[in-house]
Amino acid sequence: MTTSPVPKRVKTSPLLVGTHNGHFHADEALAIYLLRLLPTYNPSTLVRTRDPALLSTCHTVVDVGGEYDAAQNRYDHHQRTFDTTFPHKSTKLSSAGLVYLHFGKAIIAQRTGLDPSSPDTEILWQKLYNEFIEAIDANDNGISLYPASETANLTKRFNDHGITLSSLVSDFNHDASISAPPTSTTIETNDPNSASNPDPQAAEDTRFLAASDLMGTSFLRKLNDYHTSWLPARSTVLAAYKTRHENDPQGRILVFREPTPWKDHLYTFESTSSPSATASKVLYVLYPESATPGAKWRIQAVPVSKDTFESRKPLPESWRGLRDEEL
Repeated sequence: MTTSPVPKRVKTSPLLVGTHNGHFHADEALAIYLLRLLPTYNPSTLVRTRDPALLSTCHTVVDVGGEYDAAQNRYDHHQRTFDTTFPHKSTKLSSAGLVYLHFGKAIIAQRTGLDPSSPDTEILWQKLYNEFIEAIDANDNGISLYPASETANLTKRFNDHGITLSSLVSDFNHDASISAPPTSTTIETNDPNSASNPDPQAAEDTRFLAASDLMGTSFLRKLNDYHTSWLPARSTVLAAYKTRHENDPQGRILVFREPTPWKDHLYTFESTSSPSATASKVLYVLYPESATPGAKWRIQAVPVSKDTFESRKPLPESWRGLRDEEL
């Protein structure tokens, strides 16, 4: 009895993904993480270099190389002629925005199980850009949050720069506590100038991976929250908004039967309603502290906008800090 030989499995090398070495930023740290969420790039080997010859061997290159050509998997944004933006936006993209523009829907579908062409995927794609990616694009391209003419006479009450993700990524460039070389083969150190002393480059690569993890896990937390909490709440808030006149003839009170992330959706529904429907905007929101039967209820004054602490109609000052029988 003879048996056919078992065919050998063809061993294929992981794709090479290139970005620059040296000082790194939030945009390429996130771009690399996003790519590696997709099956095509998992596994992949990261090459950090500015050597054009080495970059030419890479399947995909981000944030270096002076070329944006999606057909060739080149995603740099430093060219003088570069002016690509996200649909219906004016903020010029960084490498994070470019990768998200081309792969964002596939990533969302991969992580959530949604169809890439479904309306929910489109909503999440837009939401994540508006609330997460665009700020990274703006920061990397030196675009201020407000026009200079509007802030010339303003003085900040405190410094909030140190708590931004971009600032935290910048800290990784100088964090001597993260110095061990990578323990896996996910990085190739290909700086020809450091061949005689690879340790500093290896330490830098490790810090880059740590920064990439920070950016990527932050993105995934946002995606998970928007998918599992924010998106389902949309229909709940819409139903409460449509029936708000049952609670108050002028529609100033919104009532929920369980804790619901309502703010973002409320402002959206108000902005898309007819002027007559929003003549009296919602002033207060009522909801139970939890979904447990018998839970106590809370009342919250609606802010003027989602980015301010100022309320449309604050509750009486004498009520503040009181609860239960004290009220």
